[in-house]
Amino acid sequence: MPATGTYRRRRSTTLTRGFIAVGTGAAALLLPLLGAHTASAAPAQSAAVTAPAAPSATYTNDLDGWIKESLAVMAEHGIPGSYEAIHRNVMRESSGNPRAINNWDSNAAAGTPSKGLLQVIDPTFRAYHVPGTAMDSYDPVANITAACNYAAAKYGSIDNVFGAY
Repeated sequence: MPATGTYRRRRSTTLTRGFIAVGTGAAALLLPLLGAHTASAAPAQSAAVTAPAAPSATYTNDLDGWIKESLAVMAEHGIPGSYEAIHRNVMRESSGNPRAINNWDSNAAAGTPSKGLLQVIDPTFRAYHVPGTAMDSYDPVANITAACNYAAAKYGSIDNVFGAY
C-alpha cells in the first residue's frame, strides 16, 4: 500500500507512444476502406411505389418572382437566359415597372409603343410569345419570356444584351 495515496502513472517509452500513434492512424485509414468494401446497396423499391409529386412552385408578385417564373417557363421551352441578365435589362428598360410605356421613341411615332418590363412592341410580342404565358404584353411574365425568346433568336441570349435591342 502506498504511503501517501498518490497515483503514479507508469511512464511510457517513446517506442510505445509511437506504436499507439501508428496503430491509431492505420485504423483511421483502414476503417472507411473496410466499410466501403463490405457495404451493400439498399434493396430496390417496387415499381408500384411512386414518388410524391413535387409541389408546384409559387412565385412572389414582384420583380424577383416574375423573373423566377419566367426562367422556369424559359427552361421548359429551351430559351437561354440568366436572372442577372434579365434583371439588368429590366432595370435599364423600365426600372421594374410592368406598366411602363414609351410614347416618345420611333416605335411610338410609328404607332407601336414599347411596353412592359422589357419594352417590347406588340408585333414582336406576338411573334415571340411563349405558350403558357398570358397573351398580354403588360403581363410581367409574358413580357419577360417573349423578350428573352426574341433576344435568344436575335443575339443568342438575353445574357448578350447590354443596351437597347
